[in-house]
Amino acid sequence: MRPFLRALAVTTCLVTAPLALSVATPSAAVAADYPEGRLPDTAKPSAYRLSLTIIPSKERFSGHTEIDVDLKTGVASLFMHGRDLTVTKAVAVQNGKAIEAVWTQVDPLGVARVDFKAPLQAGKVTLKFDYDAPFGDGPAGLYRVKVGDDWYAWTQFESIDARAAFPSFDEPGFKTPYSVSITTEPGLVVASNAPEKDSVKSGNLVTHNFIPTKPLPSYLVAMVVGPFAVAEGVAPPTPQRSWPLPIRIIATKPNKDKLNYALTETPSIVAHLESYFNQPFPYPKLDQIGSPIMPGAMENAGADIYGDTILLLDDGAPTSQRKTFGMVVAHELSHQWFGDYVTPAWWDDIWLNESFANWMGFRIGNEWRPELNIGVGGLAEGFSAMPTDAMKVGRPIHEKITKNGDIDSAFDGITYGKGGQVIAMIAAYLGDNNFREGVRLHMSRHPYGNATTEEFFGALADAAKDPRVLESMKSFINQQGVPVVDIVRKDGRLIGTQSRYSYYGSTLTPQSWIIPVCLREGSERNCTLMDKTTVDLGAAKPGAIIPNAGGTGYYRFSLTPSDWDALLATGATLPAAEGIAAIDSLWAQFEAGKLPAAELITAAKALADNPDSSVAIGAGERLTGLWGDGMVASETEAKYRGVIGGIYGPRLGAMGFNPANGAYKAEAAELQSRRRGLVSLLAGSAKDTSVRKTLLDAATAYLNGNTNALDQTYLGSGLSIYVQEGGLPAAKAMFERAVTSTQEGFRGRALGAVTAGAKLDTADWVLNTAMNDKRLRNSEKISLLGGLFYSRETRDTAFTWLKANYASFSAGAGIFSAGRIASLPGVYCDAAKADEIDALMRPKVIAAGRGELSFNRTLETMKTCSALKAAKSAEVNQAFIDAK
Repeated sequence: MRPFLRALAVTTCLVTAPLALSVATPSAAVAADYPEGRLPDTAKPSAYRLSLTIIPSKERFSGHTEIDVDLKTGVASLFMHGRDLTVTKAVAVQNGKAIEAVWTQVDPLGVARVDFKAPLQAGKVTLKFDYDAPFGDGPAGLYRVKVGDDWYAWTQFESIDARAAFPSFDEPGFKTPYSVSITTEPGLVVASNAPEKDSVKSGNLVTHNFIPTKPLPSYLVAMVVGPFAVAEGVAPPTPQRSWPLPIRIIATKPNKDKLNYALTETPSIVAHLESYFNQPFPYPKLDQIGSPIMPGAMENAGADIYGDTILLLDDGAPTSQRKTFGMVVAHELSHQWFGDYVTPAWWDDIWLNESFANWMGFRIGNEWRPELNIGVGGLAEGFSAMPTDAMKVGRPIHEKITKNGDIDSAFDGITYGKGGQVIAMIAAYLGDNNFREGVRLHMSRHPYGNATTEEFFGALADAAKDPRVLESMKSFINQQGVPVVDIVRKDGRLIGTQSRYSYYGSTLTPQSWIIPVCLREGSERNCTLMDKTTVDLGAAKPGAIIPNAGGTGYYRFSLTPSDWDALLATGATLPAAEGIAAIDSLWAQFEAGKLPAAELITAAKALADNPDSSVAIGAGERLTGLWGDGMVASETEAKYRGVIGGIYGPRLGAMGFNPANGAYKAEAAELQSRRRGLVSLLAGSAKDTSVRKTLLDAATAYLNGNTNALDQTYLGSGLSIYVQEGGLPAAKAMFERAVTSTQEGFRGRALGAVTAGAKLDTADWVLNTAMNDKRLRNSEKISLLGGLFYSRETRDTAFTWLKANYASFSAGAGIFSAGRIASLPGVYCDAAKADEIDALMRPKVIAAGRGELSFNRTLETMKTCSALKAAKSAEVNQAFIDAK
């Protein structure tokens, strides 16, 4: 799974009379007597037969589920999973005898108890259930969305939402074949994991029968139903696969003209992955499916589901969208092997599933289209996890999970960013061939089965024959924290000392790691496995030290002022990965209180001409955070904006800027990315009047019907400026355009524009009127509220609203977006505000049952920011005043 905005909806439930469940919390007496995490090992499913009637235009769906189960012992009752299912009949069939049962949901997250009217014996039994349930309105369980005049239905089952669609043993360790039948209205497209076997008329409806799947866990089962547009093709045979692989792109009807890009490009990504794993695609077909509200993408076996804007590109798609397509499709398709073919045994090991896929997404995406420079994004994402990992509050990558409510914490930046970077670091140190052989060995040992972290380590050890490297990897995944390596010159040598990085004013428990440190001096690169607190890193040579050569190391470094000056002097020629690493470490040293603020401006100037846009623009984007945190005083605003404009304005001037559709279509992708970044900095942070007017004029023409006036690359910026200049009337009109649009790319950018730079009157209207509009989706409500929090002028208004509405707002959100809701106040850089928020909101967060880790991280972020602000804000403001 590749989440972006996780807004999966989870419905809470109440135990009432058997066979008819509704929403609430189970009694304390019941709650003390059920498994909150793993189910007992009494029962093991061996096969599922799912028969569902799914008519998307209706509010509920119905189903008949049969599960073949092996009982370890005789039982009078079983625990299994189901959430908000109105079960009308439950029967166990054993030795030809039907035994009635009573179904009772005992936990809001979907644990159920099945009580049999006569005891079952050890051995084989078939459990049968008839039920119906409501469709979800967000991407969790079986959900539906109206697009235009038509209703469509999709599933999203990771992590624990298959139980909202059918009774199940909803754990990753239970892999079985699934036989799926879906009954619906004639003329609708129906898809599932396996190829369709046949369809038969059932009265006025049609039943679609699918061949049994390969063994799957419940979270990888998929179903979609609706009047979809479909494009069909094949991935040609490869050295690993002797047959053509059927491929379909499936999307809602308004996207019928956006299917070709994915259909054309998917086969190439499949071929790259088959080459890496040296195995054919593990399933008999591949459907790539778009959903308008999917907050990322999901690797259902043979039936991946993506957010529309990830999968569906038109001819004018900007470079950023093509990068996202390549990375996310490579990520999800790598899961077809690492995650689907070989599945984690329990959620403890999901880190490996996602960390590996994240690394593969950037790697294979880069192989697919090198000119898009996708690979460097993986390193940037790794460094972006470090601020979270450097807190007191947090978790290691590999964390023991004992409760269902804790599973969501495994799907965060630590798993994706840090985990992916640790994989990259170990792969780089071992050597690509050794690491790849370990991965292949792991695949071969567990075909269509389950595996643990230790089993993966065993395969790496057998392939690489270097136990020290595995110990290094374990030191990073089994403990929280970011190492920092302090490098000094002494007696002609480079001496490195490791410690645990901490923010200014924060004291953390000391830790140590086994760090693969690779340094570069000129063209010479030396690597050392740093297994002591202080080590000799080699001879010191004149010139710049690059302490994270290749940028793959998951560590920060600190240098003396003279060595920082020497490194920054190479800014215009520094390789992208090393430039990103340098930016992160430079800012980390400032945030630890050990580097003067003026050096941040020096770095932005030194790196602005780097040939890689991620480096050239990234240093400037970091400066903008000083304004958002309130470190830049209002009276220094003009100087701050002048510095941004002074650095980046001449560079955009030299490139030229025409926002018209396709104006730079023939230009290299990297130049397109650079121009986009420059425009964003100048229009937003610098408030450059010329750039803003250019975008405003283009947006006005676009909204008046000239869609060629504004390229998709600048659509979000142009619409935002249009609303900022037009005030509340423009915000209202933009909102109406957004919620009535069937084009997801426009809808998302238009809604983002409503609150970008909003004033108080717009904030009041959004919170009191727009948030109650039934056309607005849950994930969009979170985004609108987030936009109001981001602005200095409206965040207090947004916080007042959140305090009053937290319970109802979070109840409809779900286990993933709950964390984001809890973290919304984190934009405050104020310790006193953190204490106020803690007192006011902690009871609400606890009552919601999820999001507490994100909430605790939010409070700590506010406090560490406040400490740095108190110590450094005067220095920051003076640096902008003095800047030339």
